[in-house]
Amino acid sequence: MVKVGVVQTRTYSTNKEGIYKIAKFLEELGKKKTEIVCLPEQWLKNNEISDFDSEFLEFKEIAKKYQMTIIPGAFYEKIKNEVIISSPVIGPKGNIIGRQRKIHPYDYEKNLIKPGNEAKIFTTSCKFGIIICYDMVFPKVSELFVKKGAEILLSPSRIVKRGIDPWETYVRARSLENRVPIVAANVKNKKYGGNSMIIDLYENNKVMIPKVLKIKDEGYVIKNMDLSKFEKNRKIRFLDSNKFK
Repeated sequence: MVKVGVVQTRTYSTNKEGIYKIAKFLEELGKKKTEIVCLPEQWLKNNEISDFDSEFLEFKEIAKKYQMTIIPGAFYEKIKNEVIISSPVIGPKGNIIGRQRKIHPYDYEKNLIKPGNEAKIFTTSCKFGIIICYDMVFPKVSELFVKKGAEILLSPSRIVKRGIDPWETYVRARSLENRVPIVAANVKNKKYGGNSMIIDLYENNKVMIPKVLKIKDEGYVIKNMDLSKFEKNRKIRFLDSNKFK
């Protein structure tokens, strides 16, 4: 069993205020023995992060204190002469163990960032992949993560209110297609529609059915998940896929 959590943020006047508030949630999650938690994409006031280590120092200390993996979101990052959107992973020892780059820039982002070209698998309390917002739209992304060994997918997102229904459809579809649970985080404010969710699956007479746990306002939810229960159905699903042209 793995205990997973998702945090839904709101608008904060400064990065310092936002990190201070969310650190309190993370402390609560740690005390409840949460093993891995995901936050939304670009939820801070200033989403251009020059140094993840210093910006998320409090998160790193909490991760180490509770042996918890924290995905603090996804943000603009400048590496040498390139601007990217990346999602850092804070491991249970309190250090940043890697980054997942956004593979598909959305709309105006195409003129601002260089897309990533790799789906990375991280291993802490389980094997997981990170799907950043618009990457959820493309089925091959989640499929590749799962075929590489991901047992669960975590998705930092920032979805406007009018996009919530399509977003939930995409997340449910990716979960069903790949027989994999998904933790998807969103921002909740006047522009962005919240509805952060944890999608689990259960089988009813050979039919896989999604079970969705949502957040209404700022806050978090936690769920214990048996990730091993999906392995058999996942193998069957991929074996059923025939080649065609």
